[in-house]
Amino acid sequence: MDAPAEIMDSWLCSAAVGARAAGRILAQSSATQRDAALRAAAAAIRRHAAAILAANARDVEAYTGTAAFRDRLLLNDARIEAMAGGLEMIAALPDPLAGILAEWTRPNGLVIRRIPQPIGVIGMIYESRPNVGADAAGICLKSGNAVILRGGSESQRSAQAIHTAIIEGLRELGLPEACVQIAPTSDRAFVAAMLTASGLIDLIIPRGGKSLVERVQREARVPVLAHAEGLNHTYVHEEADFGMARAVLANAKMRRPGVCGATETLLIDASVAPAWLPVLVADLAALGCECRGDARAGAIVPMAAAAFDTEWLDAILSVAVVDGLDGALAHIARHGSSHTDAIVTENAEVAARFLAGIDSAVGMWNASTQFCDGGEFGFGAEIGIATGRFHARGPVGPAQLTVFRYHVVGTGQVRP
Repeated sequence: MDAPAEIMDSWLCSAAVGARAAGRILAQSSATQRDAALRAAAAAIRRHAAAILAANARDVEAYTGTAAFRDRLLLNDARIEAMAGGLEMIAALPDPLAGILAEWTRPNGLVIRRIPQPIGVIGMIYESRPNVGADAAGICLKSGNAVILRGGSESQRSAQAIHTAIIEGLRELGLPEACVQIAPTSDRAFVAAMLTASGLIDLIIPRGGKSLVERVQREARVPVLAHAEGLNHTYVHEEADFGMARAVLANAKMRRPGVCGATETLLIDASVAPAWLPVLVADLAALGCECRGDARAGAIVPMAAAAFDTEWLDAILSVAVVDGLDGALAHIARHGSSHTDAIVTENAEVAARFLAGIDSAVGMWNASTQFCDGGEFGFGAEIGIATGRFHARGPVGPAQLTVFRYHVVGTGQVRP
């Protein structure tokens, strides 16, 4: 049963006040203590693996959506180990709060230092993938931020079980449990409370489908670090190594078609499309993928019409035949979402022009778009893929959840 709005608002207010106080302690803790807490949380996740899997089994049993989204929800031994390993990788990263970002001395002798600091209290709203809660908690702990998690209704049991393990790690190292809190309800009205919690929450990060991100951007009275849809493209240039193109495209689309880094559109040069496209389509069909193309693609291999502005998140791929690099760039500019776009080519000059010509948070050359992932970037995990214009772009790890401030050191100077 949904909780009354006043109860949710009261819980959020209390949680945010507690998070603020806990965040101050966390920000002043040593990197050694934070890293030890992350390793303790990883160990607790392994100890609680059976309970987490049992909770997840109940979530999966109750889920009635698509197979691709079911895969996002599903946990198994390997994915639990990946969660725990991700926390350990985060612990092994350099301290994002250490050191001086810049330092200079003014003519009057004042020494000005720019130093990193946490953002404060993060509100994390996510859907489907329960491991996101562990990733977000780890990244926030590493960077000295407190976090309030709100998972989706479909993964609520799993999220609560993971949270229990993480809190155990905090408790072992003497850090406040309020550093990582999880909403007591999956009621959509709780999202509304978070979005209007100006002064309580410093940054909202939504991670989920288009409707969630659009709602957050529309209703938020708190700054948002958001990503658009993953309308990602793989462009097969006429000077590609065809064997490489086959392998990269198959992985980019079908490794996990339900993730935001999956390729949604194949672009292929008109000069090689008649010879190469039938093979690429056959490769994908053998993996269970349906191709839908524009008129030029359909004239080579009969297929249903494409929808180039649709993020399929499923075993469906849009296909367009383009006239060289300029045609590919024009298509991406028209239909892309500034997430991740890739080119397969042996021509370094063309690759450089492609990477300079796209406006994506991540551009790739001769690599699968599914490498757009914080773990693959060496961040240990990610809290999301940012595609906006401010603060951070691409996978968001611990360093991207810090801002900066200044220390000014004088010797008694006064301003004339």
